[in-house]
Amino acid sequence: MATDDWLVGRNRRDEAAERIYAAAATLLARHGYDAFSIDALAAAVHCSPATVYRHTGGKSAIRDVVLARQAERILDSVRAAIDGLTGPQRIVTATTVALERLRTDPLAKIMRAMAMRPGEEWLTGSPIVSRFAGEMVGLGTADPLAAQWLIRTFLALWYWPLKDAAAEEEMVRRFLGASYAGGPAEAGVSVRRPS
Repeated sequence: MATDDWLVGRNRRDEAAERIYAAAATLLARHGYDAFSIDALAAAVHCSPATVYRHTGGKSAIRDVVLARQAERILDSVRAAIDGLTGPQRIVTATTVALERLRTDPLAKIMRAMAMRPGEEWLTGSPIVSRFAGEMVGLGTADPLAAQWLIRTFLALWYWPLKDAAAEEEMVRRFLGASYAGGPAEAGVSVRRPS
């Protein structure tokens, strides 16, 4: 006899969490984080709110997992684009590919709106984001300050894109790429240092 019980199987906990996260991603992309609720999520997966909490935690925990999974998909495409690249070309390519992917991703729009709220440091303070920033520029060892600078520069470009894509790519190449080529002076950018 067929059953509609979606929690049947050997890995019930994993299957339940996967189903909940998939439904949460759909709801978040469709309605945004502010309209997202545990009750709506429970209704979407045909379970009780207690089941949602038991398998995945609360609203912010679900948000973090859904966005981390989506970010990992985006990061995989960035990793493929920078494979074998080093120095300035690596950071320029990583930045331009990541910006293009984030600007077209529905869940990224939600992440962007949440990260813009005053006092919301969950994105800039995320160890996952810092680790990725270091990976993108090819830092062999952890450099939290460099990662924070890159994250904040990237977020500025994401929030306030230039209307001219070619000009934005040139800006990334000249200034962001230059910072990973031994400094702006080495990349041909004139920098006036204080006396």
